[in-house]
Amino acid sequence: MTLFQILMLGLAAFFSYKVYQHVQNLEESGQNKKQGQRSQNGFSPFDPPQLVKKADEAFLAGDLKRAFALLDEANVKDPKNADILGKMGYISAQEARDNEAVSYYKEALSIDKYNDTMHNALASLLRKQGDFSQAEEHYKKALAIDAGYDVTYFNYANLLTDMNRYDEALKMYEKALELNPELKEAEAEIQKIKEKV
Repeated sequence: MTLFQILMLGLAAFFSYKVYQHVQNLEESGQNKKQGQRSQNGFSPFDPPQLVKKADEAFLAGDLKRAFALLDEANVKDPKNADILGKMGYISAQEARDNEAVSYYKEALSIDKYNDTMHNALASLLRKQGDFSQAEEHYKKALAIDAGYDVTYFNYANLLTDMNRYDEALKMYEKALELNPELKEAEAEIQKIKEKV
C-alpha cells in the first residue's frame, strides 16, 4: 500500500466513525423525545441568566422565535423561575398563542403569586377568551398587590364594560385617570359610558 492509500483508508475510517457517532446521537435524541425527556446535554453551555439576557436582546430585535427558544432552554435549566415563565407567556401572547400564554402565566403565578403584572396580563387574556369571572379575580388580585397602577384600573374597567357593569367601570376609568392624567383612552371610555347611560 502506498502512503496515499493508507491516508485515504485512515480518513475513511475516521469519517465512518464520525457518521456512526452522529447516528447514535440522533437515535438517543429520538428516544429521549419519545420518552418525553429533555436532556440538558443537547443545549448550549449558557446559564439561565445569560440565556434570558440573550432572549431579551432577541426580543428587542424583533426575533420572537429565537427569544422564545432561548427562554425555553432557560426554563429547562431553571424550571421554577417565574420571571422566565412570565416572559414565555408574554411572547406566546404576542404570537397569538393565547392558551399557551395562559398556561405559562398560571404556572408563573403558582410560583410567585404576588406579581401584579402577571395577574394583569393573565386577566387580559382571560377577558379576551370570554372567561370574565376568572379575569375579574386576577384584576382584583393585581389591585390588592399594587393599588397604584393605572393600567390595571383601565383594564379592569374594560372588563366591567364588557360585563355591562357601567357604574363600576366608570369609577375604575376615573381612578385610572386620577393616577395618570395623560391616559386619554380612559377619558374616551368615560365619555362613551356617559353617552350610553
